[in-house]
Amino acid sequence: MQESPPPIARPLLAWAAHSGRHDLPWQRQRTPYRVWISEVMLQQTQVATVVPYFERFMARFPDVAALAAAPLDEVLHLWSGLGYYARARNLQRAAQRLRDEHGGEFPRDFAAVAALPGIGRSTAGAILALSRDERFAILDGNARRVLARYFAVDGPVGDAAVQKVLWALAERCTPADGVAAYTQAIMDLGATVCVRTRPLCAACPLAAGCRARAAGRQQELPAARRARARRQRQVYMVVALRDSGEVLLERRPERGIWGGLWCLPQFASESEAVSFIGTTLDSHCAPQPLATIAHAFTHFDLAISPLLVHAAASSHVGDGAALWYNIRTPVRIGLPAPISALLSQLAA
Repeated sequence: MQESPPPIARPLLAWAAHSGRHDLPWQRQRTPYRVWISEVMLQQTQVATVVPYFERFMARFPDVAALAAAPLDEVLHLWSGLGYYARARNLQRAAQRLRDEHGGEFPRDFAAVAALPGIGRSTAGAILALSRDERFAILDGNARRVLARYFAVDGPVGDAAVQKVLWALAERCTPADGVAAYTQAIMDLGATVCVRTRPLCAACPLAAGCRARAAGRQQELPAARRARARRQRQVYMVVALRDSGEVLLERRPERGIWGGLWCLPQFASESEAVSFIGTTLDSHCAPQPLATIAHAFTHFDLAISPLLVHAAASSHVGDGAALWYNIRTPVRIGLPAPISALLSQLAA
């Protein structure tokens, strides 16, 4: 790798002026708060999916104060379907820190921004670059792909040594002026042209200097993270339904899948689920198996076997970690997407 890489900012900015994205909701009013919410939502999620989520989120939580003061269930409810629910919990924790320690405003200091819950080096850089035009580099998935191909950086992108090289390139390629435009441009290029599979090299403003293209290695770079064998898991969930339309839900632990969301009582085996039905619900009716629900997570596939059972009106379960949720008149709580879909089917 040469010591002074050729500049990519000028051709990138020229391309972005006519081919970049200019009318995304978070671009219309680039405050640190709006950029922050969009950047967290866009982590591992496509723009087309994020746009309606972002607009609903902004309508309910237009600023730091509104997000900090909101019930967690409302935050999780508006996040349901985006996955990675720890990000939603961290959004509210960070908003509360901003309210309590920074007067509801994002600090000017990079280290203070990066230290907020759920905000790392790249997200902090994006917030300050896009909203304040300050010179901080980013290395999201799109920028990483552009740089890894342009400079032919070998090695799995998850390796610390490869990350160090890519961060050094990101720092050196970020211009002194026009940082906001450059940051948006490199993200747009990675999202629309230098895509993961079948990159559109003929339309790329950096094609002439791209080492991966010169070597015919566009499909090889960046190298994928070392593959892990996908695990398969099966769980049994009890759908305890009252005649009134209420279903028993339990809040999930904060750590683990669907952290902090409300979910059907979950068990590792059918016998454990049946035992719960007989002892906790005091029901001795045989549960009715419903159709298995398949749900994919990043590293494993989950098969959910729901067991429907009638629950008496007198059934009483637990403390604040459990509630009877009326599927006919649902309230705004955080539900995992497959559980929300199941309850909607039951209500219909």
